[in-house]
Amino acid sequence: MKKIYLTLSILALCFVSCKKEVKADTEEVNVTDTIKTKQPIAEQPLDSAAQMKAWADYATPGSAHKLMANETGTWNCDMTFWSEPNGKPQKANSTAIIKMILGGRYQETNYSGTMMGQSFQGKSTLAYNNANKEYTTTFIDNMGTGMLVATGKFDDKNKSMELKGDMINPLNGKKTPYREIYTIVDATTRKMEMFDVKNGEEFKSMEIIMKKK
Repeated sequence: MKKIYLTLSILALCFVSCKKEVKADTEEVNVTDTIKTKQPIAEQPLDSAAQMKAWADYATPGSAHKLMANETGTWNCDMTFWSEPNGKPQKANSTAIIKMILGGRYQETNYSGTMMGQSFQGKSTLAYNNANKEYTTTFIDNMGTGMLVATGKFDDKNKSMELKGDMINPLNGKKTPYREIYTIVDATTRKMEMFDVKNGEEFKSMEIIMKKK
């Protein structure tokens, strides 16, 4: 009889244990089933007429492009450089020829002159993006192999544009921030200032006074 009771007790324990496991599995499945995956909210598509208008607005030059077009012409550039904070300034001169390209949508400037005893040539572009209301400038020259790219906005009150970007330092290969301030002084004068960072300190590394011929 003891063997029978022992056997029945073991079976009862096994039954209870299995029942608990099944319940736990069921609860886990139920919890999992209740978790809902968030679905991304689909953008409402524009109708064809709205799409055409959006693209037309994006592609049509506006008042910002007229401001850029006002600079078309030839400019004499008096350039000053500093290699470090409070360093000795170095001077150079160049000529900038500014024109609008691609139907008045972008400004292109070609620089030529002498810098550090060497022939200097450079090219910059300036764009105003109708979509995000920002300016983007690029610059390349024959004294390097990189491209400077900066973005910013125009301050109507101060008649100046502040643009920020990053450059690769050729001495250590590291990326460092820089910024430009472009100021409309008067109808025939522009001032361009560039600020670099060295040892964590920002300093003015370049100033160009541009006079229209």
